[in-house]
Amino acid sequence: MTKNDRYFQLMSEKHAELFAAFDPIHQQFEKNRSNEDAFHNEGQKVVDVIRSWERRLCSGMERGQHAQYSQRLAEKFWTKVKVRYPLIEMVGLKSKTSSSFGTP
Repeated sequence: MTKNDRYFQLMSEKHAELFAAFDPIHQQFEKNRSNEDAFHNEGQKVVDVIRSWERRLCSGMERGQHAQYSQRLAEKFWTKVKVRYPLIEMVGLKSKTSSSFGTP
């Protein structure tokens, strides 16, 4: 098992409840985007956890000769995340039709 696989598995196990709660929200948002507020609110918690684990995975490698390796490792980690949550990069991006951007 590679290092990024191991970290992804550990992250998934330690935060299983958070991910289990976000799974149906993500699936519904993927289908019709009717639950945009829940997607962004819960999704931000998920993204924070993922970024924390990405920092753990790559900590100390950004400097010196391992900088390129660190970047590729982070990309592989996020690829695994995107397999589970294809729209994770949309967390925090509000659409123009969202109620927060509506007329006053």
